[in-house]
Amino acid sequence: MKHWAILGVGVALLGMPPALGGTSTLKDAPKALVDEAWQIIYRSYLDRSFNRLDWQAIRQELLSQPYGDRESAYRVIQQTLVRLNDPYTRFLPPQEYRQLLLQTQGQQVDVGLTLVESGEHFRIQAIQAGSVAAKADLQVGDEILAINGRGSDRLTLERANLALRGPAGSKLRLLVRREGKPQPFSVELTRAGEIPRTVNFQVLNHPRVGYIRLSGFNSRSQQQMQEAIEILQREKVQGFILDLRHNPGGLLEAGIEISRQWLDSGVIVRIQQNQREETIRARQRALSQLPLVVLVNQASASASEILAAALQDQGRATVVGTPTFGKVRVQAVHELGDGSALVVTVARYLTPKGRDLAAGGITPDVLVTVDPSTDLELRLNPNLVARPTDPMVAKALELLSTKISNARHVQ
Repeated sequence: MKHWAILGVGVALLGMPPALGGTSTLKDAPKALVDEAWQIIYRSYLDRSFNRLDWQAIRQELLSQPYGDRESAYRVIQQTLVRLNDPYTRFLPPQEYRQLLLQTQGQQVDVGLTLVESGEHFRIQAIQAGSVAAKADLQVGDEILAINGRGSDRLTLERANLALRGPAGSKLRLLVRREGKPQPFSVELTRAGEIPRTVNFQVLNHPRVGYIRLSGFNSRSQQQMQEAIEILQREKVQGFILDLRHNPGGLLEAGIEISRQWLDSGVIVRIQQNQREETIRARQRALSQLPLVVLVNQASASASEILAAALQDQGRATVVGTPTFGKVRVQAVHELGDGSALVVTVARYLTPKGRDLAAGGITPDVLVTVDPSTDLELRLNPNLVARPTDPMVAKALELLSTKISNARHVQ
C-alpha cells in the first residue's frame, strides 16, 4: 500500500516500508495486523530510540499474545502506541480512517456544532446560526453522551469533531443529556449543504487591501486561493493580508502550492527524515508581488506554520500576531490490510533558515495582543472575515500603508 504524509494533516506520497520476516507465515489475521503495525513503526518512526523502548523485544511480546478478533488487535495496537508518548502517532479504525480521507479531500460537511470537553463527555459550546444543528432539538450547554452509537467517554475531542462531519445527505445520531430533563434523548441530523470553503476574502479600504482568510488546507484550497488572489488583483488592491489565525493545518501539498503562489523563488521548507533532508522550493510561479502581511496566533499550527515561516524567512511577508502553536512534525498515514490505518510521526520540518518550529512555533515580526472577543468569533466561525477594527488587522493595515507609500516613492 502507498501511504501519504500528513501535517496537522499534510500530503506527500512515500513508499511503504519493506516488511520484516515473519508476517507472511502468521496464520492468525489479527496477529498479522499487530505485526504489520509494529513493522510500520519500526521502519518509519522519527524517534529511532522509540522513546527509549526496546522495540524488538516489544515485537516478541506482541506476537506471544493470543488475539481472538480484530477488536482485540486494535486495542493492543493502541496500547502499544501510547508507550511512544507521541500524541500524533495514533491508530485509526476503518471508519475513522475513511472519515479522515474524506475530510482531507474536502468532501465532508459540518452540522454547525462546536464541542468542548466536559468531564468524560462533551458539551455544546456554540451552534452556528443557520446550520443543520440550529434547526434540531439542540441547545448550548447540552451534554453529548454518544455520537453515532459510540460513547463520548471513549472519544478524544479530535475524534468527536471528526465524527460530527460526513458527506452531505448522511445521518448523524447524537445521544444528548440536558439539564432539567430526567432522561437522555436521541437527536438525528441529516448533514446538508455545500463543502465548507477554506478561503474567504474581501477588499478593505484605506489603504485598498485584499484581505484573505485561510482557515485550513484541503484539496480545494489551492484553487480557491488562486481565485481569491486573481479577483482581488482585478479589484486593484495595493497589498494583501493573509489571515492564518485559528488555522490548524491540513494537506501539506496544499500548503506548499499556496506558498508557491506567494513566493517566486527560494526554499519553502526542509524535511528531515532519518538523516536525510529534502528541500522543497518555489517554482517562479508567484501570482502576486504586492506587499503582504500574514496574521497568526496561538492556534495557527502545522501547515499554516510552514506557510507563514516560509514567507517570513524569505522576507516576502511581515508576520503579525502572537507566537504560533509549534506543531510542525510530519505524520504519514499507512493503510493496514483490513482498512484501518496508522498515523505515524516520520519526519520534522525546518524553515528555509533552519528553524525547528516544533521547538516553539513562529515568533511574529510584530507582536499584537489578542482581542478576546475577536479571537472567539474567529475560532467559532472559520468563514468569518475580519473587520478593520480587529487590532491585528488594524496593525496590518498600518504596516501595509507604509509599505505601499514607500513603494510609490521608489517608483
